[in-house]
Amino acid sequence: MLLNIALIITLALVLYYLFSLIKLPGILGLIAAGILVGPSVLNVVDPEVAILLKELKTAALIVILIRAGLGINRETLHKVGRPAINMSFIPGVIEGLTVMTIAHYIFDFSWVEGGMLGFIIAAVSPAVVVPTMLELKDKGYGKKKEVPTLVLAGASVDDVFAITIFSVFTGLAAGSSVNVGHILWSVPAGIILGAVLGVVLGFALVWFFRKFHIRDTKKVIIFMIVAVVFYEITEMENLKEIIPLAGLLGIMAIGFIILEKYSKLAKRLSSKFNKVWVLSEILLFVYIGTEVQINQLDASLVGSGLLILLIGLTARSIGVWISLLGSDLNSKEKLFSVIAYWPKATVQAAIGAVPLTLIEAGKLGSTSIETGQVILAMAVLSIVITAPLGAIGIKAFGPKLLSKN
Repeated sequence: MLLNIALIITLALVLYYLFSLIKLPGILGLIAAGILVGPSVLNVVDPEVAILLKELKTAALIVILIRAGLGINRETLHKVGRPAINMSFIPGVIEGLTVMTIAHYIFDFSWVEGGMLGFIIAAVSPAVVVPTMLELKDKGYGKKKEVPTLVLAGASVDDVFAITIFSVFTGLAAGSSVNVGHILWSVPAGIILGAVLGVVLGFALVWFFRKFHIRDTKKVIIFMIVAVVFYEITEMENLKEIIPLAGLLGIMAIGFIILEKYSKLAKRLSSKFNKVWVLSEILLFVYIGTEVQINQLDASLVGSGLLILLIGLTARSIGVWISLLGSDLNSKEKLFSVIAYWPKATVQAAIGAVPLTLIEAGKLGSTSIETGQVILAMAVLSIVITAPLGAIGIKAFGPKLLSKN
């Protein structure tokens, strides 16, 4: 098992270097490494390693959100407030409904089946967006108007809406009754409660770290344990049925409070987490690559699938522009925000196969296996197309469209 992990990481590092050498984002090399060792090509990932990668992927996502939280202060939050709230749901809802409509006519899906596909596709990838935004922040791009912070703040909540609405359509496909009133209050309440719980945990950690003088390395471990436990609680199915807590936003809130109340420590912790991210980045994107099953793509589906993705991304882009109306961003900064909201990977890799699994288990009524296969293929296609497109777009246009302080 250790040898398997060593070989995978070695291949990932080599491809990261090669992609960087040709001026492409290194994360694309990591995803390519995952595709190569995964079931799509060589299929050499030990089953135990695959399980471990899945768990470590969550830890890696938590690390990058902690880093984001430790870099957002009160002044920054005031700057991005309303536009960030708009970005958290308007682009995703517009894209999801657009894909649902187009799939109804192109794939002959029912409206419910189209809704499942639409809101799998609609989720932006925090795994791709957050680290690229932090990199731009570190280099000083968009600092004056906090454009990278605006994007990563919106992206951390975008998934809550997409997954919640996907769950609604899944319930409808299964013949369950859907309480619209419950959805209307539970989603915003879950976002607010997730943030509040994060704030409470942040204050608790500040008190603990002030009272007990321990090494920063051990503080990082304690911080990670608290964040992981919090995230796992928010992901509990029984709890999500009552109120979908915004765990990712809550983790960022923990970092925000530590920065506000204990800035000296926040800077030291941020430095430590930057080092942890070196390995976490590899594990996160290699895992995403292993979840991309190219063999699920039917050649006859690619043309119509690309058309749906193109229309969906266009709708998402319009949604981003609408979200930023009335903000102080200029046209270049708005265009950058549009590009930054293209990448898809994390959610699509996690739930793309859920409809097919439920259909095979006989839990989605009259929905056919072919429909589940098409949804899975579209999820794979969305990763293959938009993750590279978005990552390259951010790397290429970020320095050109954002002013540097």
